[in-house]
Amino acid sequence: MFKHILLPTDGSELSMRAVDMGIDIAVKYGASVFAIHAIKPLPAVRHVSDSLVLKEDEKTQKATRQAVSYLEEVHRRAEAAKVACRSAYEFDTRPYMVIASVARSEKCDLIVIGTHIETGMDRLLSGSQTAKLLVSTGIPVLVCR
Repeated sequence: MFKHILLPTDGSELSMRAVDMGIDIAVKYGASVFAIHAIKPLPAVRHVSDSLVLKEDEKTQKATRQAVSYLEEVHRRAEAAKVACRSAYEFDTRPYMVIASVARSEKCDLIVIGTHIETGMDRLLSGSQTAKLLVSTGIPVLVCR
């Protein structure tokens, strides 16, 4: 039924629960997984001094190291379950667009994602990434709480 599952992660406990669920589904169907982390880029600001540039570079490097760490954890979990796993991170201000785009380009047939919002009204008012993803893709999405 499922052959290639997308596992977006932000490193949170909730997203890692969704990762575990996606890996369990991959085991059941003999599927592979692709993990993605979207990094929101720092706002473009003209720099007055080299020290400001260095601070921005350090922040970008820290965000990249975090992304790599999150994705390595997905790889460890997939490897433990004997599931083939690839991953990537991308910079974008709209994580839901990264997820939808990667799902298409990787030819995923399921997205398993966690959500931090508990109620429907809160979800609508906050404009959660998960809610935006649901209306941005035709690929089935399994939302985990």
